[in-house]
Amino acid sequence: MSERKLAIVVLAAGKGTRMKSSHAKVVHPLGGRPLVRHVLEACTSLGAKRTVVVVGHQAETVEKACNGYDATFALQEEQNGTGHAVRIARDEALGGFDGDVVILYGDVPLLTAASLRRLLDAHRANASAVSILTCVSGDASGMGRILRDGRGALTRIVEEKDATEEERATTEWNPGIYCARSDFLFPALDRLEANNAQGELYLTDIVGFSVADGMPVTTATVDPHEVDGINSRADLAELEATLRRITVRKHMDAGVSFIDPSTAWIEADVEIGPDTVIGPMVQLRGRTKLGRDCQIDGNAFLIDAEIDDEVHLRSNVVLSECRVAKGAIIGPFSHLRPGADLGRDVHVGNFVEVKKSTIGDGTKANHLAYIGDATIGTETNIGAGTITCNYDGFLKHRTTIGDRVQIGSDSQLVAPVTIGDDAYVATGTTVRHEVEPGALAYNPKPDKRRAGWVKPFRERKTREKNG
Repeated sequence: MSERKLAIVVLAAGKGTRMKSSHAKVVHPLGGRPLVRHVLEACTSLGAKRTVVVVGHQAETVEKACNGYDATFALQEEQNGTGHAVRIARDEALGGFDGDVVILYGDVPLLTAASLRRLLDAHRANASAVSILTCVSGDASGMGRILRDGRGALTRIVEEKDATEEERATTEWNPGIYCARSDFLFPALDRLEANNAQGELYLTDIVGFSVADGMPVTTATVDPHEVDGINSRADLAELEATLRRITVRKHMDAGVSFIDPSTAWIEADVEIGPDTVIGPMVQLRGRTKLGRDCQIDGNAFLIDAEIDDEVHLRSNVVLSECRVAKGAIIGPFSHLRPGADLGRDVHVGNFVEVKKSTIGDGTKANHLAYIGDATIGTETNIGAGTITCNYDGFLKHRTTIGDRVQIGSDSQLVAPVTIGDDAYVATGTTVRHEVEPGALAYNPKPDKRRAGWVKPFRERKTREKNG
């Protein structure tokens, strides 16, 4: 039998009152992604024909957070329970759909694609009307309990507020992840009634409908940590720590070494090549990519940085929206700002800042320099204290430096200006005009001396000090 079509419904309409936030709960970041994006990412490998996100509070913001995923949106203007949310998805986005529907939540970010696939496979293998994931743990407080008969067959799910003391003692509970046949689910949604303590339409009631109609419910177990939801800032912090451990372990399993895994902060979209060594107190954020055999000594912050193979980042560097080619050495205490593009074997050292500049292969700027809005050729040396003066108070201007140029220490290059190949700029020079290839640029500054000046100066200052 050919595989049935699949639709996915993500419930993301709630405000998240306990977050004490002006932002919708599902857009709060975890591992560098909004919560809802983790859920959508877990679903991508399932091959769904339709993905529907049910939005409500701050709908436009939530929709924006889902950019990049092939999702449609259904608006739940009044939140009246999970059953009501799925009914909205059916009415607004699933008209004419025939197949299986997976239903999950936008604030359960650690659920894996493997667990969803296991639920879907079990559902289809048993030709069930409805299937659910369940968890077994000693603490099921706050969760709906799974009730079974003497043969172990699931009979119904009861929410904690509606459960008896005996039912609350049950340790198997419902995390709220469902898979149902559309020809069963869609009519069942119209049978829901708000006859419960919350006065809401519970999606859990469809399980009771299935049993009452003589259709057994299939269950598949899931690790409770995968279905931890987020209701508060404390929950968010706990899941952040959990995700950090999972992410670091994933990279270690792929061949990356961490000197101190407990201090590494690696966001979900980061890529790291094998045999790279990550030192302590390193943050890799956004869509940062590290190649093979790189070394990061420690205390580094990278966001949206593209780092090629065999790059050495010494301690205390900051890199953002930049590119570094193979074999470069950066730091310590270097800052690569957006638009920095460094070639192979470039050296950028102590207290050097680079912004919106291209630096050619083998060029060095090892000490105390600012390079902004510049194009620098290959095998050039930028002396200590060099500044590209790129801003005139109104506009930014570009500095162009050729190949094999020597820029002396404490020089100022006043843009717009061009320095040709093989030119020399003498120490302490202010360059305001073009320097032709092979020329020496310098500013005459005669040395002046006053013989015997020091002794009377010291005597005078000593008398002043002693009154």
